[in-house]
Amino acid sequence: MERAGLPQLMIDTFCHYYTQLSAGESGFIGDAEAQPVAALPKFTDLTAQDEVAGRAALDHVVYLKLNGGLGTSMGMQGPKSLLTAKDRLSFLDVIVEQVLHLRATYDVRLPLILMNSFSTERATLTALDEHESFTQELPLSFLQHKEPKVRKADLWPAEWPADPAKEWCPPGHGDLYAALVTSGLLRRLLNEGYTYAFVSNSDNLGATLDLRILGYLNRHNVPFLMEVAERTAADRKGGHLAQRPDGQLILREIAQCPEEDLASFQDINRYRYFNTNNLWVHLPTLQQIL
Repeated sequence: MERAGLPQLMIDTFCHYYTQLSAGESGFIGDAEAQPVAALPKFTDLTAQDEVAGRAALDHVVYLKLNGGLGTSMGMQGPKSLLTAKDRLSFLDVIVEQVLHLRATYDVRLPLILMNSFSTERATLTALDEHESFTQELPLSFLQHKEPKVRKADLWPAEWPADPAKEWCPPGHGDLYAALVTSGLLRRLLNEGYTYAFVSNSDNLGATLDLRILGYLNRHNVPFLMEVAERTAADRKGGHLAQRPDGQLILREIAQCPEEDLASFQDINRYRYFNTNNLWVHLPTLQQIL
């Protein structure tokens, strides 16, 4: 990882989890640790006052899109965001139009920044070049890190001499926070007066920036917010929100659930909320933590 030029923060993070894996830790979170969430603040309870506060804070928001995924499951080798969504427009085209609309409507900066992977960076930036009216001073993208694949049998690094790039994989969306730091982007955003990041998946066109939520964050000094929705039968196998015995909210994915708890995991009446992966992050707080 050092030879590949990866930053120390990423190396330390990988070593932390590799040590746990080597020690036989499963990462499972059982029902005793993941208890149902009784109640949450509701979007319908937000007020006109929240909307006014959100409008005042909008010029201090950055629009972050997670764009590291490929569209291989849909029959293409490039970034998933370049798939056609509607009327010959790709997901990325629609995202750009959404941002341009917000800029024009509210007369704000609202930069759009994509967290790309080493597999999506070039094609995505080429596609953005086609939007001549879309400009900004901040970078259009930053790269998530990569980490070595390990063999299941002995946990040694995977080797593929014919194509060494296949020896690496992206670490997933959770790499967002470390990548913001190591890229220098977090520091630049703070220096230029940005306070909140609205984060969502690039293939989720329903992830729109709502002024009432932003105003709620700003009025109540909320450092982090996850937009969740009630689960349906179609969401049985997706990750759900839960609560530890100490009251801390957590997200549990099905891969983290022990086999004996799978039935309750899929009980949508017990675990009622799923993560939309629309996240709001208070950037000064993130800087303090990292």
